Amino acid sequence: MATRKPEFPVKYRSLRDFISPRYWPTWLALGLMKAVAHLPFSLQMKIGHLIGIITYHLAQERKHICEVNLSLCFPELNARERLSLVRKTFISNAIGLIEIAIAWHRDPSEYKERVRATGLENLEAALAQGKGVLLLCAHFTTLEFGGFLFNLFHKMDVMYRGNKNPLFDTAMYNGRIRHYPSVLDRKDIRGAMRSLKQGHILWYAPDQDYGAEHSVFVPFFGVEAATITAPGRFANFNNSAVVFYSHYRNDDNSGYHLHFSPALENYPTGNREQDAIKINDLIEEAIRKQPDQYLWLHKRFKTQAAGKSARPY
Repeated sequence: MATRKPEFPVKYRSLRDFISPRYWPTWLALGLMKAVAHLPFSLQMKIGHLIGIITYHLAQERKHICEVNLSLCFPELNARERLSLVRKTFISNAIGLIEIAIAWHRDPSEYKERVRATGLENLEAALAQGKGVLLLCAHFTTLEFGGFLFNLFHKMDVMYRGNKNPLFDTAMYNGRIRHYPSVLDRKDIRGAMRSLKQGHILWYAPDQDYGAEHSVFVPFFGVEAATITAPGRFANFNNSAVVFYSHYRNDDNSGYHLHFSPALENYPTGNREQDAIKINDLIEEAIRKQPDQYLWLHKRFKTQAAGKSARPY
Protein backbone atom coordinates (compact mmCIF):
# COMPACT_ATOMS: atom_id res chain seq x y z
CA MET A 1 0.00 0.00 0.00
CA ALA A 2 1.35 3.44 -0.90
CA THR A 3 2.30 5.74 1.93
CA ARG A 4 0.11 8.82 2.28
CA LYS A 5 1.91 12.07 1.54
CA PRO A 6 2.35 14.19 4.69
CA GLU A 7 0.20 17.29 5.03
CA PHE A 8 3.22 19.48 5.87
CA PRO A 9 6.76 19.99 4.48
CA VAL A 10 9.07 17.16 5.51
CA LYS A 11 12.78 17.86 6.02
CA TYR A 12 14.52 14.50 6.09
CA ARG A 13 18.10 14.18 7.30
CA SER A 14 20.65 12.82 4.85
CA LEU A 15 21.84 9.22 5.21
CA ARG A 16 24.78 9.63 2.82
CA ASP A 17 27.33 10.05 5.61
CA PHE A 18 26.79 6.52 6.91
CA ILE A 19 28.24 4.28 4.21
CA SER A 20 31.39 3.12 6.03
CA PRO A 21 31.62 -0.56 7.12
CA ARG A 22 31.15 0.33 10.80
CA TYR A 23 27.54 1.21 10.02
CA TRP A 24 26.76 -1.97 8.09
CA PRO A 25 25.32 -3.81 11.14
CA THR A 26 22.99 -0.87 11.74
CA TRP A 27 21.98 -0.84 8.07
CA LEU A 28 21.17 -4.55 8.37
CA ALA A 29 19.01 -3.92 11.43
CA LEU A 30 17.21 -1.06 9.69
CA GLY A 31 16.64 -3.24 6.64
CA LEU A 32 15.12 -5.97 8.79
CA MET A 33 12.87 -3.42 10.47
CA LYS A 34 11.61 -2.21 7.12
CA ALA A 35 10.96 -5.78 5.97
CA VAL A 36 9.08 -6.67 9.15
CA ALA A 37 7.02 -3.47 8.87
CA HIS A 38 5.34 -4.80 5.74
CA LEU A 39 4.39 -8.24 7.06
CA PRO A 40 0.79 -9.10 8.05
CA PHE A 41 -0.14 -7.67 11.44
CA SER A 42 -0.83 -11.03 13.10
CA LEU A 43 2.58 -12.32 11.99
CA GLN A 44 4.25 -9.16 13.30
CA MET A 45 2.75 -9.76 16.72
CA LYS A 46 3.93 -13.38 16.72
CA ILE A 47 7.46 -12.32 15.77
CA GLY A 48 7.47 -9.78 18.59
CA HIS A 49 6.29 -12.41 21.05
CA LEU A 50 9.07 -14.79 19.96
CA ILE A 51 11.74 -12.09 20.24
CA GLY A 52 10.44 -11.31 23.72
CA ILE A 53 10.81 -14.93 24.84
CA ILE A 54 14.35 -15.11 23.43
CA THR A 55 15.51 -11.85 25.03
CA TYR A 56 13.91 -12.86 28.33
CA HIS A 57 16.35 -15.79 28.45
CA LEU A 58 19.39 -14.01 26.98
CA ALA A 59 19.35 -10.38 28.18
CA GLN A 60 20.31 -11.09 31.79
CA GLU A 61 21.40 -7.54 32.66
CA ARG A 62 18.12 -6.05 31.49
CA LYS A 63 16.26 -8.86 33.21
CA HIS A 64 17.98 -7.91 36.47
CA ILE A 65 17.01 -4.25 36.02
CA CYS A 66 13.42 -5.26 35.37
CA GLU A 67 13.32 -7.53 38.42
CA VAL A 68 14.71 -4.79 40.67
CA ASN A 69 12.21 -2.22 39.39
CA LEU A 70 9.27 -4.56 39.88
CA SER A 71 10.39 -5.65 43.35
CA LEU A 72 10.57 -1.98 44.38
CA CYS A 73 7.29 -0.91 42.77
CA PHE A 74 5.19 -4.03 43.40
CA PRO A 75 6.40 -5.40 46.75
CA GLU A 76 3.06 -7.16 47.18
CA LEU A 77 3.91 -9.65 44.41
CA ASN A 78 5.47 -12.95 45.39
CA ALA A 79 8.50 -14.30 43.52
CA ARG A 80 6.44 -16.34 41.06
CA GLU A 81 4.09 -13.47 40.25
CA ARG A 82 7.00 -11.09 39.80
CA LEU A 83 8.85 -13.46 37.46
CA SER A 84 5.68 -13.85 35.38
CA LEU A 85 5.40 -10.08 35.09
CA VAL A 86 9.07 -9.84 34.07
CA ARG A 87 8.41 -12.34 31.26
CA LYS A 88 5.33 -10.47 30.08
CA THR A 89 7.29 -7.21 30.17
CA PHE A 90 9.98 -8.62 27.87
CA ILE A 91 7.33 -9.81 25.43
CA SER A 92 5.61 -6.43 25.48
CA ASN A 93 8.92 -4.61 24.92
CA ALA A 94 9.74 -6.84 21.96
CA ILE A 95 6.33 -6.23 20.39
CA GLY A 96 7.04 -2.54 20.95
CA LEU A 97 10.14 -2.88 18.74
CA ILE A 98 7.98 -4.31 15.97
CA GLU A 99 5.58 -1.40 16.41
CA ILE A 100 8.46 1.03 16.02
CA ALA A 101 9.25 -0.52 12.64
CA ILE A 102 5.60 -0.19 11.62
CA ALA A 103 5.43 3.44 12.76
CA TRP A 104 8.51 4.39 10.74
CA HIS A 105 7.35 2.77 7.52
CA ARG A 106 3.56 2.58 7.41
CA ASP A 107 0.60 4.96 7.44
CA PRO A 108 -1.64 5.28 10.53
CA SER A 109 -4.80 5.18 8.40
CA GLU A 110 -4.06 1.49 7.76
CA TYR A 111 -4.70 0.80 11.47
CA LYS A 112 -7.76 2.93 12.19
CA GLU A 113 -9.97 -0.14 12.53
CA ARG A 114 -7.74 -1.42 15.34
CA VAL A 115 -8.04 1.75 17.45
CA ARG A 116 -10.50 2.71 20.17
CA ALA A 117 -10.11 6.24 21.50
CA THR A 118 -11.78 7.68 24.60
CA GLY A 119 -11.63 11.16 26.10
CA LEU A 120 -11.12 12.95 22.77
CA GLU A 121 -13.55 15.60 23.99
CA ASN A 122 -11.01 16.43 26.73
CA LEU A 123 -8.31 17.07 24.16
CA GLU A 124 -10.67 19.17 22.03
CA ALA A 125 -11.67 21.28 25.05
CA ALA A 126 -8.02 21.85 25.92
CA LEU A 127 -7.20 22.87 22.34
CA ALA A 128 -10.14 25.28 22.28
CA GLN A 129 -8.43 27.41 24.93
CA GLY A 130 -5.93 28.49 22.27
CA LYS A 131 -2.90 28.30 24.56
CA GLY A 132 -1.38 25.11 23.23
CA VAL A 133 -1.65 21.72 24.91
CA LEU A 134 1.08 19.90 26.79
CA LEU A 135 0.27 16.26 26.09
CA LEU A 136 2.01 14.18 28.73
CA CYS A 137 2.54 10.46 28.43
CA ALA A 138 4.76 7.74 29.85
CA HIS A 139 7.29 5.34 28.37
CA PHE A 140 4.96 2.47 27.70
CA THR A 141 6.14 -0.09 25.17
CA THR A 142 3.42 1.36 22.93
CA LEU A 143 5.00 4.81 23.05
CA GLU A 144 6.05 4.98 19.39
CA PHE A 145 2.81 3.42 18.18
CA GLY A 146 0.74 5.64 20.45
CA GLY A 147 2.25 8.68 18.77
CA PHE A 148 1.81 7.10 15.35
CA LEU A 149 -1.89 6.42 15.99
CA PHE A 150 -2.43 9.91 17.39
CA ASN A 151 -2.14 11.14 13.82
CA LEU A 152 -5.59 9.67 13.17
CA PHE A 153 -7.04 12.49 15.27
CA HIS A 154 -4.64 15.45 15.38
CA LYS A 155 -1.13 16.61 14.61
CA MET A 156 1.42 17.33 17.32
CA ASP A 157 5.02 18.34 17.86
CA VAL A 158 7.13 15.78 19.68
CA MET A 159 10.20 15.78 21.89
CA TYR A 160 12.65 12.90 21.90
CA ARG A 161 15.94 11.70 23.31
CA GLY A 162 18.61 11.17 20.66
CA ASN A 163 20.33 7.81 20.10
CA LYS A 164 24.11 7.48 20.50
CA ASN A 165 24.37 5.65 17.16
CA PRO A 166 24.26 8.53 14.62
CA LEU A 167 22.85 6.38 11.80
CA PHE A 168 20.08 4.95 13.99
CA ASP A 169 19.37 8.43 15.36
CA THR A 170 19.01 9.79 11.83
CA ALA A 171 16.74 6.90 10.82
CA MET A 172 14.66 7.46 13.96
CA TYR A 173 14.32 11.16 13.18
CA ASN A 174 13.35 10.48 9.56
CA GLY A 175 10.83 7.85 10.64
CA ARG A 176 9.16 10.35 12.94
CA ILE A 177 9.32 13.51 10.84
CA ARG A 178 7.01 11.76 8.34
CA HIS A 179 4.20 12.05 10.88
CA TYR A 180 4.95 15.11 13.01
CA PRO A 181 5.31 18.76 11.93
CA SER A 182 8.21 19.20 14.36
CA VAL A 183 10.55 16.69 16.04
CA LEU A 184 12.51 18.38 18.84
CA ASP A 185 15.48 17.19 20.84
CA ARG A 186 14.58 17.03 24.53
CA LYS A 187 17.16 19.75 25.21
CA ASP A 188 15.52 22.15 22.75
CA ILE A 189 13.59 24.07 25.39
CA ARG A 190 13.11 27.11 23.14
CA GLY A 191 11.58 24.93 20.45
CA ALA A 192 9.18 23.44 22.98
CA MET A 193 8.15 26.86 24.24
CA ARG A 194 7.66 28.07 20.67
CA SER A 195 5.42 25.10 19.91
CA LEU A 196 3.10 25.92 22.80
CA LYS A 197 3.17 29.62 22.00
CA GLN A 198 1.95 28.77 18.50
CA GLY A 199 -0.99 26.87 19.98
CA HIS A 200 0.32 23.43 19.02
CA ILE A 201 0.04 20.15 20.86
CA LEU A 202 3.42 19.25 22.37
CA TRP A 203 4.00 15.59 23.26
CA TYR A 204 6.33 14.98 26.17
CA ALA A 205 7.19 11.98 28.35
CA PRO A 206 8.62 13.08 31.73
CA ASP A 207 9.10 9.69 33.40
CA GLN A 208 12.74 8.74 32.80
CA ASP A 209 15.78 9.31 35.00
CA TYR A 210 17.80 12.15 33.47
CA GLY A 211 19.96 12.76 36.52
CA ALA A 212 19.75 15.12 39.46
CA GLU A 213 20.04 18.36 37.48
CA HIS A 214 16.60 19.92 36.83
CA SER A 215 15.04 17.13 38.91
CA VAL A 216 13.50 16.78 42.35
CA PHE A 217 13.40 13.60 44.45
CA VAL A 218 9.81 12.55 45.02
CA PRO A 219 7.99 9.21 45.31
CA PHE A 220 7.28 7.02 42.30
CA PHE A 221 5.40 3.89 43.41
CA GLY A 222 6.44 4.92 46.92
CA VAL A 223 10.15 4.90 46.02
CA GLU A 224 12.26 8.05 45.85
CA ALA A 225 13.00 8.86 42.21
CA ALA A 226 14.70 11.73 40.40
CA THR A 227 11.79 13.40 38.60
CA ILE A 228 12.26 16.18 36.07
CA THR A 229 10.38 19.42 36.58
CA ALA A 230 10.09 20.46 32.92
CA PRO A 231 6.31 19.78 32.61
CA GLY A 232 5.49 22.48 35.12
CA ARG A 233 7.78 24.98 33.40
CA PHE A 234 6.34 24.20 29.98
CA ALA A 235 2.74 24.50 31.16
CA ASN A 236 3.41 27.73 33.03
CA PHE A 237 5.14 29.42 30.08
CA ASN A 238 1.99 29.96 28.03
CA ASN A 239 -0.64 28.90 30.56
CA SER A 240 -1.12 25.79 28.43
CA ALA A 241 -3.60 23.07 29.29
CA VAL A 242 -2.04 19.77 30.37
CA VAL A 243 -3.65 16.50 29.25
CA PHE A 244 -2.39 13.01 30.07
CA TYR A 245 -2.34 10.57 27.15
CA SER A 246 -2.48 6.82 27.83
CA HIS A 247 -1.99 4.21 25.10
CA TYR A 248 -2.41 0.48 25.62
CA ARG A 249 -2.15 -2.64 23.51
CA ASN A 250 -5.12 -4.99 23.83
CA ASP A 251 -4.43 -8.13 25.84
CA ASP A 252 -4.90 -10.28 22.75
CA ASN A 253 -2.65 -7.97 20.66
CA SER A 254 -5.54 -7.29 18.28
CA GLY A 255 -5.58 -3.51 18.60
CA TYR A 256 -5.11 -0.47 20.81
CA HIS A 257 -6.92 1.72 23.31
CA LEU A 258 -6.03 5.42 23.48
CA HIS A 259 -7.28 7.63 26.30
CA PHE A 260 -7.07 11.38 26.93
CA SER A 261 -7.59 12.62 30.48
CA PRO A 262 -9.41 15.83 31.40
CA ALA A 263 -7.05 18.81 31.57
CA LEU A 264 -5.25 18.90 34.91
CA GLU A 265 -6.68 21.31 37.45
CA ASN A 266 -4.53 23.57 39.62
CA TYR A 267 -1.39 22.64 37.72
CA PRO A 268 1.28 23.84 37.92
CA THR A 269 1.13 25.08 41.49
CA GLY A 270 4.59 26.64 41.53
CA ASN A 271 5.80 24.08 44.04
CA ARG A 272 8.20 21.85 42.11
CA GLU A 273 7.89 18.88 44.45
CA GLN A 274 4.10 18.94 44.52
CA ASP A 275 3.92 19.32 40.74
CA ALA A 276 6.30 16.40 40.24
CA ILE A 277 4.29 14.23 42.63
CA LYS A 278 1.13 15.06 40.68
CA ILE A 279 2.67 13.84 37.42
CA ASN A 280 4.17 10.73 39.02
CA ASP A 281 0.77 9.85 40.49
CA LEU A 282 -0.81 10.12 37.04
CA ILE A 283 1.87 7.90 35.52
CA GLU A 284 1.58 5.35 38.32
CA GLU A 285 -2.20 5.20 37.87
CA ALA A 286 -1.76 4.58 34.14
CA ILE A 287 0.87 1.88 34.68
CA ARG A 288 -1.23 -0.06 37.18
CA LYS A 289 -3.86 -0.61 34.46
CA GLN A 290 -1.37 -2.53 32.31
CA PRO A 291 1.92 -2.96 34.22
CA ASP A 292 3.54 -5.35 31.74
CA GLN A 293 3.41 -2.68 29.02
CA TYR A 294 5.65 -0.22 30.85
CA LEU A 295 9.37 0.17 30.11
CA TRP A 296 10.65 -1.48 33.29
CA LEU A 297 13.95 -2.22 31.52
CA HIS A 298 15.01 1.40 32.15
CA LYS A 299 16.99 2.22 35.32
CA ARG A 300 14.27 4.45 36.73
CA PHE A 301 15.93 4.67 40.17
CA LYS A 302 19.53 5.08 39.01
CA THR A 303 19.93 8.58 40.44
CA GLN A 304 19.60 8.77 44.21
CA ALA A 305 19.91 11.76 46.52
CA ALA A 306 22.33 9.75 48.67
CA GLY A 307 24.65 9.16 45.71
CA LYS A 308 25.82 6.17 43.66
CA SER A 309 26.11 3.92 46.68
CA ALA A 310 22.33 4.05 47.10
CA ARG A 311 21.57 2.76 43.58
CA PRO A 312 19.48 -0.42 43.72
CA TYR A 313 20.92 -1.99 40.55
